[in-house]
Amino acid sequence: MHPGLIGAIGGSVLGLAGGIVATYFSIKNTNGPNERRFMVKASVVMWITIGIFLALLFLLPNPYRWFMWIPYGILLPLGIIFVSKRDAQIRAKESGSATQLDAEPTDSLDNQ
Repeated sequence: MHPGLIGAIGGSVLGLAGGIVATYFSIKNTNGPNERRFMVKASVVMWITIGIFLALLFLLPNPYRWFMWIPYGILLPLGIIFVSKRDAQIRAKESGSATQLDAEPTDSLDNQ
């Protein structure tokens, strides 16, 4: 068997296993039912999105497949930031502590 093929298969298996383990622990380490529900939904959306990206990467013809990295490189970090902020809001709400994340923005001119 060609060493490149072994590396491709091994890397794919390790990447998939890492994603499964990370998803499992992201859901397992939630503190309440709302946070767990959100993490399940976020995990499903991320798995579907990454699956679509990979399918397009393999199915599109050669010059177009490289353009798939542009939205992926932009949307993946934005999605991670959104999930992290929303998770922090849910944790704060479930713990009963009011934080800056839950507070409505106020205008200093209204208080005068």
